[in-house]
Amino acid sequence: MSFPTTTASTTTTTTRATTATARLRLAAFVAVPVLALSVACVGGDDTTGTKSHDAIADVPAATDTPTTAGSTPATPSTQPAGKSAFYDAQMTFVRCMRAKGGYKDYPDPKLSGHLDWSKVNELGSQPGRNQGIKAGKNNVCVDELQAVMAVEPERDQQKSYESMLAHAQCMRDNGVSRFTNPVMSGGNAMPGGDPNPASPVIDTDSPAYKQAREACAPKLLDGLDGMQ
Repeated sequence: MSFPTTTASTTTTTTRATTATARLRLAAFVAVPVLALSVACVGGDDTTGTKSHDAIADVPAATDTPTTAGSTPATPSTQPAGKSAFYDAQMTFVRCMRAKGGYKDYPDPKLSGHLDWSKVNELGSQPGRNQGIKAGKNNVCVDELQAVMAVEPERDQQKSYESMLAHAQCMRDNGVSRFTNPVMSGGNAMPGGDPNPASPVIDTDSPAYKQAREACAPKLLDGLDGMQ
């Protein structure tokens, strides 16, 4: 308790593989909710660039609509489909966390659509509020969380891997010796962290872990802070 193709066919295959891999990680992560993070999406942890991590959700998309002589190019009236869907799905998840998940003060997502994990972790650090911070008490909001993951904009997996690798090294340098490195699998960056997420061996409530977490947070790209 996460980081170019040449044809439409390859893009579709890569996107499905990324989503499937993320869901496999989610299954293990929601089974034993732990605050081992930061999501992941987790606030101002974006020191290295990633695809759309600082993009504002309501910036109109560019258009290639042709114009005729003397006419004015049409202005798009809707948000970019991918970013709008991601932000909207994240807001649905946040509303679930407030209404059913046990966190009435769960923070809004950032304009990028990613959760503000600096604020989420602040909630989780309060007594008795760690369990459920990821998907609500008893995982009541896991369906909404999966919906968010399904529409999250595609990432540069190499940059995600490099970001999580730097973060993992930082965590070990700051005293969390068992924090594992991320791995690349099938072209996708898989987060590191606790070597046994189903039965955690890293005490994420310890002062040492929290200090390391704070020191190393800037290593993670926006959105990855909720994953690793």
